[in-house]
Amino acid sequence: MKKLFLFGGTIVLVVIGAFFLFKFIFLNDTASEKTTDISELAARKALPLPPLLEDLNPDPNQAEFHLTAQKGKLEILDGVESQTLGYNGNYLGPVLRVREGEKVKVKMKNGLDEATTLHLHGLRVDGEMDGGPHSGIKPGERWEPEFTINQPAATLWYHPHMMEKTAKQVYEGLAGLIYIEDENSDQLAIPKEYGVNDFPIIIQDRQLDAFGSMEYDPGMNDVMMGLYGDTYLVNGAIKPYLEVPKGIVRLRLLNGSNGRTYHFELSNRSEFYQIASDGGLLEEPVEMTTLRQSPAERAEVLVDFSKFKTGDTVSLVDVSTDAKIELMEFVVTNKESGVNEIPTQLAKISHYDPNNAVKTRQFVMSGVGATLTINDKTMDMTRIDEEVKWNDTEIWEVTNQRTGIKGGMAHPFHLHGVQFQVIDRDGEKPPENETGWKDTILIQPGETVRIITSFKNKGIFMYHCHILEHEDAGMMGQYEVK
Repeated sequence: MKKLFLFGGTIVLVVIGAFFLFKFIFLNDTASEKTTDISELAARKALPLPPLLEDLNPDPNQAEFHLTAQKGKLEILDGVESQTLGYNGNYLGPVLRVREGEKVKVKMKNGLDEATTLHLHGLRVDGEMDGGPHSGIKPGERWEPEFTINQPAATLWYHPHMMEKTAKQVYEGLAGLIYIEDENSDQLAIPKEYGVNDFPIIIQDRQLDAFGSMEYDPGMNDVMMGLYGDTYLVNGAIKPYLEVPKGIVRLRLLNGSNGRTYHFELSNRSEFYQIASDGGLLEEPVEMTTLRQSPAERAEVLVDFSKFKTGDTVSLVDVSTDAKIELMEFVVTNKESGVNEIPTQLAKISHYDPNNAVKTRQFVMSGVGATLTINDKTMDMTRIDEEVKWNDTEIWEVTNQRTGIKGGMAHPFHLHGVQFQVIDRDGEKPPENETGWKDTILIQPGETVRIITSFKNKGIFMYHCHILEHEDAGMMGQYEVK
C-alpha cells in the first residue's frame, strides 16, 4: 500500500510539473516569438472581397441599404476561431455604392449586446445623420438616417463612434467602405470594375494571443500610443494573394488600424500613381514610390502591371519600421485589365481662398498617456467647444504640441461633417497628394497644419485624434454649426 501511494504521488507530481512546464514554454515565451510563429502558421488565402450591398430601392435616383451590426467568428489562422463583429457578416462590412445627387436611406439594426453607432466617415451630412456619439443605437434597436449625396466621387468608410467604445468595436471588425460615383468618374478611363480591376484594400494590424486568437485587450502602452498589433490583416486575411490582370489596376486603400501609420511600397520599389485622397479625386495623378497613410486616411492608387509576365508576383509592403513587412501579394494573370494608360487629368477642384476666411481658430493637440487633450480639454458630451456659423469659410490651425522627453507622437486629426483643403504645413505647401479633399490629416510633433473649409451642414459634429484609443480617452471636442 505504501509503494502504491508513493507511485501515485509520483504521477501527480509529474503531471503538475508537465503543466507548469507547458505554461512556462507556451504562455510565457510565446510573446517574444509570436509574430514568427503566426507567420509560419498562417495559410495562404486569396484576398477576401467584401460584397457590394444590394440597393433595395428600384428608383435610380434613390437608394436604400440594410445593415446589421452583429457578432461573428473569424478564422484568422486555420482552425483557430476569434470572436469578432461585423456588418451583415462575421467581419468588416459590405461596400455601399452610391451616386452624387442620390437620396439615400440606411436602415441600421444593432444586433449587439451593447450600444453602438454608425458613423458615416467623410460624408457631408447634417449632424443628426453623421452617426457620432450622440446617435447611439441600443441593442435590438434601429437607426435610419436619410440624406442626399452632395459631394463628388470618393472612397469613404463607415464605422462605430460610441463614446469610449469606438476602439474596441472597430478593432473587433465593425468597418466598411462607401463608394461615391459621379458623372466625372463615369467618364474617366480608369479601372472601375469591382473585383476585376478595381479592388478594396483594408489594412489593419491586430494582436493575436499565443493560440492565434484575436482579442481586444489593450495594455497601458496601447492606451498611451495607440494599439499596435503583431499581425497584419488585409480585408481580414493574413498575407493574402490577389490575382490581377495585366494593365492598370486600381487599389482603394483604407488604413483601418486603431493606431498604426503605414508607409506603403511595392516590393520591387516600382512607381504607382495616387489619383484620390480622402474626399475624392485629385486634379492630376501623383507619381510616387512610397505612400504614408495614418489611421482613417484613404487613397486610391493605380498600379501598372502591363510589364509583368504571367505568373510574376510583387508584394505590397509596409516600410514604416526597420523590418519590411509583407502585407499581400499580387499575382499577375494572362487576363487584361482593359485600361493601359494613366490619365493626365482627373478632376477640377475649386480651391478655397484663405483671404475669404471669416475666422481662424487654433487647436492644440497635446499630452501623453492618460492626459490627452485638445486645447487643454478632454471630451465632454454636454459642452459645445466651438460655435460655427452656417456657410462660413474658416481656417483651422492645428498644432501638435511637443510633449515629454521624446517630443510626443504624431496625431491624425479628423474633422466630421466636411471635407477640407490643406493650406500649408509649417508655412510650406503640402505635398501634391494632399492638395485635394481631405477629412483626416497627420500632424507631426511640433508641426502646425492649416486647413480651410466651408461649413454647409448644420448640427453638432466631432473633431478628434483618429488614433482610436486616444479618441476614447477624450482627445476629442465638438462644434456646432447653426
